Amino acid sequence: MVTVPLKRLPHGADLPLPRYETEGAAGLDLRAAIGEPLALAPGARALVPTGIALQLPAGYEAQVRPRSGLALRHGVTVLNAPGTVDSDYRGEVSVVLINHGAEPFGIERGDRIAQLVIAPVSHARLVATDLLDETERGAGGYGSTGRAGGPEGNAP
Repeated sequence: MVTVPLKRLPHGADLPLPRYETEGAAGLDLRAAIGEPLALAPGARALVPTGIALQLPAGYEAQVRPRSGLALRHGVTVLNAPGTVDSDYRGEVSVVLINHGAEPFGIERGDRIAQLVIAPVSHARLVATDLLDETERGAGGYGSTGRAGGPEGNAP
């Protein structure tokens, strides 16, 4: 369990704090901190504020992910999924939603619009080299491990 300080912003002060809806949930539900209802037209995208800012500990990130029910029932998802909140970011957590559905999707103040997963981050030290170890896959790119007859050797 990691402790994450959370600041409620004025336009989200009356909304419930993000929380895990079940004991086994991986994500905290994020809510829309909008003043007026929003109609997200088919094919449209919007940056939806949540009314919170975080102070993530060094070595952690927060991932903004879609809610599966919104995706299944309405075709609404997080456009840059998963969105990343870095540990040194102190601004408002917002969600880029897109409507892939056939009908406009209404968002009301306080609606659960996405989920937030707190996760550890590993930093890598990259070392330039002229040679990489050989593998069975090699440089086979997209589709190279898929069905027989699929594209082979596509660049990643």
